[in-house]
Amino acid sequence: MDLNADVGESFGLWRLGDDDELLDLITSANVACGFHAGDAMTMRQVCTAAAARGVAVGALVGYRDLAGFGRRRIEYDFAELRDEVLYQIGALEAFCRVTGVRLNHVKPYGALYRTAAVDEVQAAAVVAAISEYDPQLGVLCAPGSVLAQLATGAGLRPVAEGFVQRAYLPTGQLVARESPGAVITDPEEVARRAVRMAAEQQVVAIDGTVVPCPVESLCLQSDIPGTVRVATLVRAALTDAGLTPVAFA
Repeated sequence: MDLNADVGESFGLWRLGDDDELLDLITSANVACGFHAGDAMTMRQVCTAAAARGVAVGALVGYRDLAGFGRRRIEYDFAELRDEVLYQIGALEAFCRVTGVRLNHVKPYGALYRTAAVDEVQAAAVVAAISEYDPQLGVLCAPGSVLAQLATGAGLRPVAEGFVQRAYLPTGQLVARESPGAVITDPEEVARRAVRMAAEQQVVAIDGTVVPCPVESLCLQSDIPGTVRVATLVRAALTDAGLTPVAFA
């Protein structure tokens, strides 16, 4: 089971997350590409650190929205979104190249992730950018989402992921971040959820419903306080359950 996290989200003097500590625990790093967060020096630093640890690197692509941290939906023309995603992938791949690590995958971030899960135009723009750049790249996305379906249709490899620190609706979608109970803060509970997702391919929704959750990768969110401790417990719990964390190919 892959264990991924969104990293490299600092910007200039503003720092976010414990990237170095997380990189010691995860198997795949989704690196912010400067649109919702991150900057050139941070991208180089994270790629260098990931290469030293043997952590797979992916491009964390989002809307051009630094002020909103990429969490506000933006209506885009297909071609504009395709090219902005392509721009971000290329920027990160440059740092992968000079630091000796291969670009492994692409993951939409925040509002783009949520929108591409249900909106055919935005999902198609993401798929088009990846297809044009490198169709061998994996596409981290929600299982059964529009993005996953279009990626499969285009011959790409969708990699379904689950969010161990986020609450789910009975529909299988995430509870909106601003809603009560959206974030699960008990590290022990998060670790139990991670093992259930990985071993049983299911998650308990916020109303107690058991929801199918067929995933290949589990996501940890570095902007949630205490994520390093959570990551430590999750990795240990997966290992104890015989589910050794390993990056997807």
